[in-house]
Parts: sequence; structure tokens; C-alpha cells
Amino acid sequence: MITQDTIIRSDLAFISSWVGEGAHVLDVGCGDGAMLSHLEQAKRCTGYGIEIADDKVLESTRRGISVLQHDMEQGLGLFGDNSFDLVLCLSSLQMMQHVEKLLRDIVRVGKEAIVSFPNFGYWPHRVALLRGRMPVSRSLPYQWYDTPNVRCATIYDFRELAQECGLEVLDCVALADGRPVDFMPNLRGSLAVFRLRKRAGAIS
Repeated sequence: MITQDTIIRSDLAFISSWVGEGAHVLDVGCGDGAMLSHLEQAKRCTGYGIEIADDKVLESTRRGISVLQHDMEQGLGLFGDNSFDLVLCLSSLQMMQHVEKLLRDIVRVGKEAIVSFPNFGYWPHRVALLRGRMPVSRSLPYQWYDTPNVRCATIYDFRELAQECGLEVLDCVALADGRPVDFMPNLRGSLAVFRLRKRAGAIS
């Protein structure tokens, strides 16, 4: 049965295909709880969301999501190692001041992680910069003066950071309008999606 909560954006639908049936999930920066609600209904997942904004916490609660109001910048110390099968951090990482610390914490509390972020290497973003303007697009919908994003990265940048943080990249996909891009993904994909885990022997 399709309900309002099961109809989600195409990019979230693609990401949900990477989530195992019945997984225990932590959604870091869960927003309105749409993704976690979808996973609970479509894949019988369990878990929690973390969100700081009052209005988003309220929306998540209305969806029946177990949500904790918490500032991600303070880390995930309230959870033990490998507490979750999967940690999601979808279109939130670029809003963080301390990206490396949060990445290491994500793979500490989760056996695997899925991270997505706007790909700054997307060709319309490059064209905007060549014209002397800051990019504005579906994946970067804010003007320079009101954006919550404090970090800009390309697929290549994040892959390099993951290696420096002792993470193993299990999958990497660039999405355009929710569909995977195979040819020249760093140029043609507006959203980067990485599936990660802590590399064996890596020090936290």
C-alpha cells in the first residue's frame, strides 16, 4: 500500500535500495523524517533520527519517527561502537564545520554508512563560476548569503578525504534527477552518494 510517507524523492528512493531489509538505522540530520519513515514501512527497518531544527523534529515526530534533538557538531558520543547496521548522513555533511570528526564518528557507531552531498563539480556549477556567479541549482538551492552549506566538495575531493580518514569506499554513485550517471559522473552528477565503512586496521 502506498501512503504519503512512502512517496519520497527519487534520490532517496535510489539510496534506499542500498539499505538492507530489517536494518537498524541511524539517520543523522534526518530532516522531516521522510527517509526513515520510508525505510520503516518499505524495508521493516528500525532506528532513530537525529535533528537539531525544532520544526523538523516536530515533523519527524508527527511521522512516528523516534527522533533525538541533538547538534551533530557535538558528535555521536551518546551511541556505542557498532550500535547500528547503517548510519545515513544525507545532504547534511556539507553543513558541518568539523567534517572529518563527524565522518569518523559515523563509521564508529555504524557498521556501514551512506553519505550524500551536492557535487560542486557538476557542470552547471562550473558554468556559474565561469560567469563569476555562485552556483544555484536543485542540489544547491540557496543564494550565497543565506546558504546553510559551509563546505563545497566534488566527488574526487570526498574520495580523497575518505581515504585520509581511514574509510573504505564500498560504492560511489553520482545522481542526476535521482538517476545514476555512469559517463563522466563528476561532471554530470549533481548529487554524490558514497557507501562507506571503517577500513580494517584503521585508527579512529
